[in-house]
Amino acid sequence: MTAPSTARDHAIIVEAVRSPRGRGNDKGALRGLTPVQLLAGQLQALAARTQLETAHVEDVVAGCVTQTGEQGANIAKLALLQARWSDAVSALTINRYCASGLSAVGWAAQQALASDGLAVGAGVEMMSRVPMASDQGPLTHDRAFQADHALVPIGVAADAVATLEGLSRSQCDAYAAASQRRAAAALAAGCYASLAPVLDAQGQSLLVKDETPRPATTEQSLAQMDSAFAALGAKHGWDALLCQRHGLASIDHVHHAGNSPAMADGAAAVLVASPAAARRLHLPARGRILACANASVDHTLALTGAVDATRKALAMARLEVRDIDLFEVNESFAALMLHYMKHLDVPHDKLNVNGGAIALGHAMGATGAMLVGMALDELERRQQRLALVSLCGAAGLAVAMVIERLE
Repeated sequence: MTAPSTARDHAIIVEAVRSPRGRGNDKGALRGLTPVQLLAGQLQALAARTQLETAHVEDVVAGCVTQTGEQGANIAKLALLQARWSDAVSALTINRYCASGLSAVGWAAQQALASDGLAVGAGVEMMSRVPMASDQGPLTHDRAFQADHALVPIGVAADAVATLEGLSRSQCDAYAAASQRRAAAALAAGCYASLAPVLDAQGQSLLVKDETPRPATTEQSLAQMDSAFAALGAKHGWDALLCQRHGLASIDHVHHAGNSPAMADGAAAVLVASPAAARRLHLPARGRILACANASVDHTLALTGAVDATRKALAMARLEVRDIDLFEVNESFAALMLHYMKHLDVPHDKLNVNGGAIALGHAMGATGAMLVGMALDELERRQQRLALVSLCGAAGLAVAMVIERLE
């Protein structure tokens, strides 16, 4: 192992907060809030925990995937207004699909270093109010474009990865059941220190813990669920395209609602600083960002990019897989987690130790920022040093970040 550089160009993570994740449907506890209100609440919690004078913040970068309706019109800036932050704070909203929240933290870190100041990386997605694909973009709604560029629906693509890798339905269900067990244990043990309860306008708690986990889930109960993407794969010829492209006889449709990420509502915010700014403003340092890397891979299989992004981030940090104490990787689908462990030789006892999106839910634009706080929480709880956070997204996009805990 080569020790990480002690250069002054590593952004400091001052604090990270995240909301509990609510169910992304009409029964979700957060559905009564607007996305602006949900993100504003996390910005307020961040300022309260750090005693932050918000005018010191140069920029807020927020991830949000479905930027339409209530999530349109640069929700990052609108949430700052709702949170009563200083008008001096600039803001933008970005979309790198499911990797958006982590990209936002990476961009904020660059902003903080460039300005020798403070910035916030954040994210929000309310799938109960702004459903996935309701922006009706070409990725999901232009059949001619999809066919021309082999943009396969991600669930079908996940089944294709499982088929190529020889991953069975039972293996995927076993992984999903483990995610549920880990999330239930973490909730019971209070492992999520970065959690900031969601309050209503009167200051009453709407949600204090993640409501998406299903602790009664077992491999046996998952085995009873019907495949989610077989009909879709056959309907528009996606299975045939994948078989022709990858030399397969057929696609084994192993994924269903129980071993896929749960749709969720959620928001998160991470305060980052240049080292000098943190000292000037007497801000604590929970960690620092050693590297952040983007990747883009085969857009047809779409979701394998976390492996490539991880390799790039580790190389930038001059580290190897064995040096990392904890991996927080978005559970895009169960087969993709098995693929990740296989291709990087990551042991399961280091990966998503407190559960992942299959149990905790995936609030698309927010999840990456949420995972930064989750990684720091567990590093601190275990008194360990290094974590790697990664997410893949549609069309082959992916991001990874290496974080070091500071005393």
